[in-house]
Amino acid sequence: MTSSAIYPPADNGSAENVTFHVNGAQRALRLDSRVTLLDSLRDHLGLTGPKKGCDHGQCGACTVLVDGRRVLSCLTLLLSCEGKKVVTVEGLATGAQLHPLQQAFIRHDAFQCGFCTPGQLCSMVALLGEAKNGDASFVTPNVQRASQLLPLSDAEIKERMSGNICRCGAYVHLIDAFREVQSLEAAEPSPVAGAI
Repeated sequence: MTSSAIYPPADNGSAENVTFHVNGAQRALRLDSRVTLLDSLRDHLGLTGPKKGCDHGQCGACTVLVDGRRVLSCLTLLLSCEGKKVVTVEGLATGAQLHPLQQAFIRHDAFQCGFCTPGQLCSMVALLGEAKNGDASFVTPNVQRASQLLPLSDAEIKERMSGNICRCGAYVHLIDAFREVQSLEAAEPSPVAGAI
């Protein structure tokens, strides 16, 4: 069932215009003001990477990046994305060149069934940025000493990724993939994602 079938027609007075960037391209939509970012991406822009898992913000399968920060697109109204940059899993690669995390997921067999993978990848791209910025989390041992390029323990990675559920239990592989990419970035700084 598409959003147009779920929500009343646009001529009932509740439609709004939204202009935003998706994976580097400017997009304009006129949709009911209650449409979520997830529904607009999947049903109106044909980007099926973000998955509709629980539709309650509990599984993380719908995670995308909005202005470089991870958000649960099933709980984000499209209207809140006016003028913002949205990156889905489809926008992580640069042409045929996969993002380093996508490559690491393949090497470490972190895909498993693949349903949660788009959300896991977007969340980990944001996590790389958080580590570079020295952003603290609930389990950061000393927030006063947090600095650029925060080294993340397994506990830190698990805490920060706790909103992304893997039904296959590939958590060890996910952590290995993240560690590989973070160590490469520590050795040779490069942009986290070209589309952000």
